[in-house]
This record gives sequence, structure tokens and C-alpha cells, in this order.
Amino acid sequence: MNHLLAAVPLQAGGGFLELALLFLVLAVVAGLAGLSGVAGLSMRIAKILVVVFLVLMVVSFLL
Repeated sequence: MNHLLAAVPLQAGGGFLELALLFLVLAVVAGLAGLSGVAGLSMRIAKILVVVFLVLMVVSFLL
């Protein structure tokens, strides 16, 4: 059973970059529609997801 656990690579999910792009598009559309609160929140979430993606990318390269 231990050999099955050793064969699985370390992955912390995924889709952070895709979600960041989705929130970026949402922020742009909301900004064009005049919804500055939604646009600001979406942009903040997109920035956080990009940072999480970059940190996980660096950690995965180091391991």
C-alpha cells in the first residue's frame, strides 16, 4: 500500500491561473458596466490567486 502513495506526485489542486483569468475578465466586464465595487473585489481576488499560483509554482519547482 505504501508504494501506491509514493507514486502520486505532490499537487496542490490546480486551476488557480484559470480562476485568476476568470476573475480578471469579470473585473473588466464589471468595470465597463460601472460596477466599481464588484470590479475592485474581482481584481483583488484575481491578484491573490495569481500570487498563490506563483508560490505553488516555485514550491513545485524546488521539490
